[in-house]
Amino acid sequence: MSRRLFKKGERVRSKIDGRVMEVLRYIRNKTVEVMWFDLEKKEVRKNRVPEDMLSRAA
Repeated sequence: MSRRLFKKGERVRSKIDGRVMEVLRYIRNKTVEVMWFDLEKKEVRKNRVPEDMLSRAA
């Protein structure tokens, strides 16, 4: 088991599109389930992102 970079509830920034997300949980070794608010559709979205595609939000 590798060391986890982020904790549950932590704000992270996606390196793919720059959007700020919140960590929900770790799924597998390096995959993180994240949640963000879609401003256009006005709803909460969930997605699974590889851990190395995320960085800490300022």
